[in-house]
Amino acid sequence: MAPQHGPRRARIAFSDSAAKQLENITSETEIHALDRALVVISVDPDIGEPIPGDTVGPQLREYADEVERVRLLYWVTALRTVVVVAYLEV
Repeated sequence: MAPQHGPRRARIAFSDSAAKQLENITSETEIHALDRALVVISVDPDIGEPIPGDTVGPQLREYADEVERVRLLYWVTALRTVVVVAYLEV
């Protein structure tokens, strides 16, 4: 009998601007905080709050982790890939 696995996590991708932000992260603390937030949204991409705006493009969402003091702006594709647009420290 095959082992049972939990729900599949969403794939994480980064926009060009978010990738550039990642290049500038040097602190172990910042890397840990970002990793923690990415795990949260990969498990539940709908956890972030929708950002009001244009309904033509993808719905931007904002996830804020008050413990790690980070905020991610992202959108979710039809295939449940999370595209991170920006990483911000609160």
